[in-house]
Amino acid sequence: MAGMKHALWTIVVGLAGILAAAGVAAAQNGAIEFVARATPTDGLQEPVRGFPIFLLRKSYEEIAKEAEATQPLPDKNAFIDKLDVSSKLKAWMKKNHTLSLSGEDFIHKLHPADILDIPEFRKAYMDRNAGDESVDFPKPKFKPSDQLKDPEKYKKLSAQYDLAIRHYIEQNPQSMDGIDLNLTDINPEPKWNLLLGKRVPAVRRLTLDLAQSKYLVGRTETDLQGQGFLRGISPGSYWISSLNVSADVGDARLRWDVPITVQPGQTEYVELSNVNALPPKHAAP
Repeated sequence: MAGMKHALWTIVVGLAGILAAAGVAAAQNGAIEFVARATPTDGLQEPVRGFPIFLLRKSYEEIAKEAEATQPLPDKNAFIDKLDVSSKLKAWMKKNHTLSLSGEDFIHKLHPADILDIPEFRKAYMDRNAGDESVDFPKPKFKPSDQLKDPEKYKKLSAQYDLAIRHYIEQNPQSMDGIDLNLTDINPEPKWNLLLGKRVPAVRRLTLDLAQSKYLVGRTETDLQGQGFLRGISPGSYWISSLNVSADVGDARLRWDVPITVQPGQTEYVELSNVNALPPKHAAP
């Protein structure tokens, strides 16, 4: 009988110790109170009502980077190697780190040597300029048949013609404008962008999964006044996040990823507004 009483007393003491430790831990926990408000252009500040807010152990932006790291980008050089274009054009794209054959940036990358050396560029340039009778564009002093009749003469005159074209381009750099219109059919950029686009949904899904599982601490929704509460939070550094969802008030489209530090037994107060929202250009992953 005495042994049973001792065992019961041991259990009671143990439970009391556990409850006491839990009470101490609870007393050390902190809380977060926040209010979310948005101000549209030329409008008054309004509370963001019924909006989900998440407390994360890691910023949503960093979580997105973690997700992207598990979904490697396609190999650009391998993509170029498979293109049905000349080896010289492939080498030019690799050297210039570009897959775009259109627009002002593309034209600015071109040099006279590129026009003369790369078959696709030369054809596009000649199609654009050689037939224009309104300009003093160089005329060849040989015929295609000369290549068989007199190869040496043909080679010499071809070299002279290339030199004349080079000088013309140097003196008239604007003559390269618009040749990208003749390269539309071989421009690989749209196919590359389509390939990259297939990766985006996978990264977005993984980012959301990680945020709502591995890094999730708590979740709440704002009330009619735009207020929200997160209680029983262990001391530490966190982020108040709207994930990839924007709070839409008028023309305001706000997303938040705001760092916050919770102190033992303290309540932290935060106002979510246009001021600490992510920049508009910040794309939601």
